Amino acid sequence: MISVDLARRLHDAGLRWRPAPGDRFVIDTPAFADDVFTLSDMTIEAHDHPTGTVLGFNGTTEWALDSVAADDSLWLPREDQLRLLLAGSFRSLSRQGDEHEVLVVVGGAEERFAAPEAEDAYALALLHYVDSSLRLDEAEPTLTLDDA
Repeated sequence: MISVDLARRLHDAGLRWRPAPGDRFVIDTPAFADDVFTLSDMTIEAHDHPTGTVLGFNGTTEWALDSVAADDSLWLPREDQLRLLLAGSFRSLSRQGDEHEVLVVVGGAEERFAAPEAEDAYALALLHYVDSSLRLDEAEPTLTLDDA
């Protein structure tokens, strides 16, 4: 499972969550620091409202907690979700000793990211992908004043 630290870095980099069944998350407060929750149609459901998404805890499954705003939660993306987010840049996942290594191609350059957990290696690659896509100094202009 992805570390909370890397999940927070992905969130801070701009990764947004649309809650769906099977998604894992933590409530981003010290009181729930060690509790990982999973969205399920029977126990924890996402309810969309004009003011935002609320995660509703059904019945007495999770103590006396009725609901929490999705904005107060931190998504812990799964390996398959991280791979999907890497899209066409993803090339491979391999095992190198005690670490998993993800190979991506970003801006024409091969980059490798290693971590003990596959999800963390994917997350590091995704952070690099997002960071690279946001750098203006490397972007090629598509329109110049001469073209206008």
